[in-house]
Amino acid sequence: MSTTDLPQKLGGLVIGAIGVVFGDIGTSPLYALKETFAGHHPIPVTAAAVFGVLSLIFWTIMILVSLKYVIIIMRADNRGEGGSLALLALVTGMTNNTRLSHLVALLGVFAAALFYGDSMITPAISVLSAVEGLEVVTPRFAGFVLPITITVLTVLFAIQKRGTGVVGMLFGPVMCTWFGVLAVLGVLSIAQRPEVMAALNPLYAVQFLAAHPWLSFLALGAVVLAVTGGEALYTDMGHFGKFPIRLAWFGLILPALVINYFGQGALLLADPAAVQNPFYLLVPTWALIPMVVLATLATVIASQAVISGAFSVARQAVQLGYLPRMLIVQTSGSAMGQIYIPFTNWTLYLAVMALVLGFQSSSSLAAAYGIAVTGTMMIDTILIAFVMRLLWSWHWLVVTLVVSGFLIVDLVFFSANAIKIPQGGWFPLAIGLASFTVLTTWKRGRQLLFAKMAELSVPLKSFLASIGSDIPRPPTTAVFLTSNREGVPAALLHNLAHNRVLHARVVLVTVITAEIPVMAAADRLALTDLGKGFHRLIIQYGFMEQPNIPAAMQQCAVLGLKLDLLTTSFFVSREIIIPSLQPGMALWRERLFRQMSKNSHSAAEFFQIQSNRVVELGTQVEI
Repeated sequence: MSTTDLPQKLGGLVIGAIGVVFGDIGTSPLYALKETFAGHHPIPVTAAAVFGVLSLIFWTIMILVSLKYVIIIMRADNRGEGGSLALLALVTGMTNNTRLSHLVALLGVFAAALFYGDSMITPAISVLSAVEGLEVVTPRFAGFVLPITITVLTVLFAIQKRGTGVVGMLFGPVMCTWFGVLAVLGVLSIAQRPEVMAALNPLYAVQFLAAHPWLSFLALGAVVLAVTGGEALYTDMGHFGKFPIRLAWFGLILPALVINYFGQGALLLADPAAVQNPFYLLVPTWALIPMVVLATLATVIASQAVISGAFSVARQAVQLGYLPRMLIVQTSGSAMGQIYIPFTNWTLYLAVMALVLGFQSSSSLAAAYGIAVTGTMMIDTILIAFVMRLLWSWHWLVVTLVVSGFLIVDLVFFSANAIKIPQGGWFPLAIGLASFTVLTTWKRGRQLLFAKMAELSVPLKSFLASIGSDIPRPPTTAVFLTSNREGVPAALLHNLAHNRVLHARVVLVTVITAEIPVMAAADRLALTDLGKGFHRLIIQYGFMEQPNIPAAMQQCAVLGLKLDLLTTSFFVSREIIIPSLQPGMALWRERLFRQMSKNSHSAAEFFQIQSNRVVELGTQVEI
């Protein structure tokens, strides 16, 4: 690549990051300040309160987003990837075989579970708050807000199966326009009341907290809305890289957001009645309709980013063994991250529709927003502490001071949002707990199943020694998929017992998901000749990759094993789970595990094996 290509490539990455990464936090000005002053715990619109809240918003963004995520946590990449599960995989590798490993795993999984609660609320509150701008145009449009919101969201979820590559090309320019408009509106308002910029001084936040402890504590539950989506900077790091995201944040996003919030504050100083919707009342009357359209486009993009994130987290969970196999459709031949998961898509859609119809306004939904975000941020702080100490080798005193500071801020915001649990905060918590139960049940169930299968399996060495010349061995190849790298696969034993035949060449294939995003091609395959026509093949994938066994096996030729896939039979064992009162899991969790196992996607389709080459054999296992 020439030196002249580098700026062009960087510019493309920065614009792409603006379009994808910052949609959630970038649409927060639609509702954050309004909910702080006119939400479930309204604050009188006085000059002191406006200065105090603006100072709180500014320093919350600086501490939780700029310092914590952009400067510190984004350093903790897992081979370039970020996010709760990527961070979990990174920390797990450092705490393996220690007493902390189980706690770390539970924290990381719970953070991923909370993400699903957040991913359901973001599309609902974002699109609702944008369309509610019609009520500012004229109250007669109030009856159209819900139908338009439902239509926009339905179309958004319906087009997911077609992929977002083409639409995604428009994301960057639209969001650049959005942030530019935010800044212009803010500057025009600040010019009327320039004294509002004094709120950059943190003393105004301190004075507000000291003068009104309980009122300011309640305000923090709404102030945190200004940083929702801040964790997305870390989650989407793998798509664009650290530098483009940091450049976009400090070069455009942060200034535009701060200017717009301060512009809304200046409007409130001039006209306290504007608290009903300070964002749209910044807009000149002639531009209201175009602004509603632009805001709707921006919130659709924000929702798209969250939906794509949910797909990515679901795939990581499948690969890391926290969810059963499910249909994953690659919607792009070049971009690995562009996938579509029907089950996740329509589950999210139903939940979003329930939220829109149940809460019916962005103000009502704001009560449900924040608890999941602050919970995730708190867990990320705990996990990054392990990285600071074990990976970066920071002095324990520095780690203690930094982590303690972040934890105090996280706990204060989490506590302020916990007050909103009865008004709607229960929803993301309920979704998070349900998701956590599903994720941990599948992980634990698979551990119990593998242990039971290992008990029932026959040692491979003994089996090979017992093979006699009386067993017919036709000159064909059989591939047996097995999770056990030691014993004989159950499918092989069943085939031999019922069909009394053993193929001349037998390949025992085990797929392993490594705790890195992408496995290097040189490390993907490990082949061992076991004798008597038997081979053991270990195929490794990263947790961001989609396994393809036929493609991997074609590469075995360089290892000395040539395979004709058109004449090769693939044998897969499907375990039929029988719940029991044996020690392991509660009976209800075993039944849940059995149901999940029944509904899991077939191994043949998941591993992209042609169905006409697959033989599936069932095995009953009591756990």
